[in-house]
Amino acid sequence: MVLHIVKKTCTIYEMLKHIICITIIVLLLFTQVSSVWAEEIIEANESELKEQIQEYEAKIKDLQVEKNSLSNQIEYIDTQTRITNLRITETAQKIDEVETEINVLGERISNLDSSLDTLTSVLLERIVAGYKIRQVSFLDILLDSSNVSSLVNRATYYRLARDQNKKNLVQVVSAKSNFEEQQLLRERKKEDLDKLQKALDKQNEQLLIQENTKQKLLEDTQNDEQKYQSLLQQLRAEYAAIQQILSGSGDESIAKSVKKGETIATVIPGASCNSSGSHLHFIVQDGSSVVNPLTYLKRIAINNCSGSSCGSGDGDNAEGTGSWDWPLTEPITLSQGYGRTWTVRNTYVGSIYNSHNGIDITSSSLNVTAISDGEMTKGSYTGTGGCALPYLKLKHADSNFTTFYLHVQ
Repeated sequence: MVLHIVKKTCTIYEMLKHIICITIIVLLLFTQVSSVWAEEIIEANESELKEQIQEYEAKIKDLQVEKNSLSNQIEYIDTQTRITNLRITETAQKIDEVETEINVLGERISNLDSSLDTLTSVLLERIVAGYKIRQVSFLDILLDSSNVSSLVNRATYYRLARDQNKKNLVQVVSAKSNFEEQQLLRERKKEDLDKLQKALDKQNEQLLIQENTKQKLLEDTQNDEQKYQSLLQQLRAEYAAIQQILSGSGDESIAKSVKKGETIATVIPGASCNSSGSHLHFIVQDGSSVVNPLTYLKRIAINNCSGSSCGSGDGDNAEGTGSWDWPLTEPITLSQGYGRTWTVRNTYVGSIYNSHNGIDITSSSLNVTAISDGEMTKGSYTGTGGCALPYLKLKHADSNFTTFYLHVQ
């Protein structure tokens, strides 16, 4: 009779355990199916966005070749803006997707946590029961059994109870492992969400830059094709003149030997040949190769106005890493850096040249000083447009460096 009750109790226990497991599986499957439906909708939207982005990127390549008119330049900026807006939409959708996945994982973790508590509770009960059984020796069973059949049944029950405890332990370990995996996956999704949010912030910044670039272009050109062509011609003339100066084709004369720190010229105030405003274009040449001046100039505080606006944070590198003094006195403002600058990447300047061969700087003082002891040459180059671009060339003493100072008198 007792054995029958035990068997019946075990059967009920097994049924309850199966019901719990089936419930958990159904919940997980429902969550996964819902997630799959959401993913299919999101993937369809992402595919459409990618097609539109690819279409505009192909258009950008064509416009890059045809940026010889104001209308094409404006269309180029507008196309960049459309691509950025599409990427913002794409990133925003990915953020929604990841947030949904995080919520789903939260529900899974909660369900797993609940099931883990249930399985752990069952296991503890079984362990307690098993502990009590272990206190009963074979002799106790033998003395407590009225016959051989009862002895065999009791021994079988104790063995089954021990085996069931092992199964419960495996289930708890498995549930715990799954619980930890889901937690780890959710943490990774949170990291992905953080990266996407940062990407979205950058894309919004880029959109603002593109809108400001278009606005500045319209202001500089007064939305006039003739004015735009005049600016392009001026840029072409300056670029060609600088190339000729670096190759030694300028009209030059030996001026004198100078000492480091000596005032050698002044920056031309206001507009000058091929320059719309007062600035020093400073170039460093190592042998016959133009190099980045910031590699040799010392680190100082710079007012960086080389980006979308002064201090915007999107400008060119302005940090010196060398030991040379600067050719202008502090405080110094950087209007364009070296190499593939913000101006090259984001304005019509990029249709003339793809790399800036020096740095453009200004100061409260117009005085220009020598970077090193050396032999100073005064020169000018007259190119297209008929104006002469004035410059100084300083061959450094005891080194292979030559520095150029343009737009000076």
